[in-house]
Amino acid sequence: MADSDSYLKWAAGLLDQLPAGWTSTLAVVRTPIVPSQGQIAAAVNGTRFDTDQPPSVVHARGLRRLAERIRPDVVLVACTGPVVDVLVSDVFDGLSPRPVFVSGLPGISIPATEKAWLYRGGCDLFVVHSGREVEEFARIGKELGAEGSVALARLPYLDQAVARPAAADQLVFSSTTAPPNRVVFATQAKVPKRREERESILLALAGLAAARPDLDVVVKLRALETERQTHNERYHYERLWRQLVETGAVRDGAVRFAAGAMREHLAEAAAFVTVSSTAALEAIAGKVPLLVLSDFGVSAEMINLVFEDSECLGTLEELARGDFRQPAAAWRDANYFHDPAVSDWVVKLAALVDQARTGGLGPVRPLLDGPGHAAARRRARLRVEVPPDVLRVGYRAGRRVRRYLKALG
Repeated sequence: MADSDSYLKWAAGLLDQLPAGWTSTLAVVRTPIVPSQGQIAAAVNGTRFDTDQPPSVVHARGLRRLAERIRPDVVLVACTGPVVDVLVSDVFDGLSPRPVFVSGLPGISIPATEKAWLYRGGCDLFVVHSGREVEEFARIGKELGAEGSVALARLPYLDQAVARPAAADQLVFSSTTAPPNRVVFATQAKVPKRREERESILLALAGLAAARPDLDVVVKLRALETERQTHNERYHYERLWRQLVETGAVRDGAVRFAAGAMREHLAEAAAFVTVSSTAALEAIAGKVPLLVLSDFGVSAEMINLVFEDSECLGTLEELARGDFRQPAAAWRDANYFHDPAVSDWVVKLAALVDQARTGGLGPVRPLLDGPGHAAARRRARLRVEVPPDVLRVGYRAGRRVRRYLKALG
C-alpha cells in the first residue's frame, strides 16, 4: 500500500522485483496527499499494475478488512513516516496470522536520518538502495534499538529505464538524423525553497530555449497545481512561470509544462536537469547527460549531498548554454548502480516469511510508543480515517481559532 505518488511509484516497481511465484495486491491509502487518477496512472506506468484497473484508493478500515480477507504473508507499507507508524502499530495491530511488515524509502536517502527509522521501527525489514545507505541505516537502527533489519534493493526505476548509446554532453545534433531533442527539468517540491531561486531556474531554462530553438524544453511536474504530492510545494513552477510571463521576463511558450510518467519523458530526452530528484538516477540509467544544479548549495538540506564526486554537479550558467555531464564510473558503482545480484532484500524477505509461518515473529515493537507519542498517533489515525476534504476543513477551522485566540492575546 502507498499513500502518495512517489511511494506508489516505488511500491509498484519494487513489487515487480519479486519472484514469479509471488502474488501481490496494490492499494492506495486515502490521506490528504492521495494521488489523483492521473498521478496513479503515471506512477504504475511500465509495471505489472499498469492495467485497465488501476490500484484502488482505500481508507484505513478498508485496508484492515482487505488484509483480513487476503491473509498476506507480507504487508509492504510504502508510506510517509507517520502513516507507516499508525498502520503497522494500530490499524494492523493483532492481524492473524502475523504478517511480515516491510517499509522503505522511495529514492535518494543520503544522509540517513533517525526520523526515518523511528517511524518504521515496527517493521521487520527496511529496504534501501545503495551500500552506503545500508551501512548508515544499519548503524542508526542499532543505536536506536530497532529490531528490524536493513536490506538492499536496486531502485526499481533504474531497471525500467531504456538505455541508449551514450549521448554527447554538449547538445550537438546531426542534420541527417532526428535524435531526441527534449531537455527535461525535473521539479522537486522541497528544494529550492525560495521563490527567487525557483525563478532563476525558469529564467535559465528560458535562456536555453532562446539560444536553442531546436530544443523542446520541458518542466516535468510531479503534480499539477490542483494535485497533491508527498511534500507541499509552496511556489509551484507553473504559477511562477505565468507571473514571469506577465512581467515580460520570459516569452510565453518558451518552455512547456507536462506531467505524466518520467520514463516516457526520458525516452525522448537529449538532456536532463534537476536540483535534487531521484529521476536523476533514472536519467543516468538511460545514459541521458545531466546536470544537478549546485547554485543553491550542496548539502543534506538540499537533498543533493550524494552527488558530490559524481561529476554531475553544475550551474545555471552551464544549463543556459547546454553543458551537461555523464557521472563518474566509480560514483555509479558506489551509489545505486550496484550489480542486481548483490541485492538481498528478496532473500531476507523470504527468510522472514518462513519465520512468520512457523510463529517465529514476535509482536510488533514500534520505536515510537507510549503516552508521549499517543497524540501524534491519533493525528496520524485521523489522516487515514477521515475523508481528506473533511480533514482540510477541520485544519482550516483550527487555524482560524488559533489566530483568533492569538489576536485576543
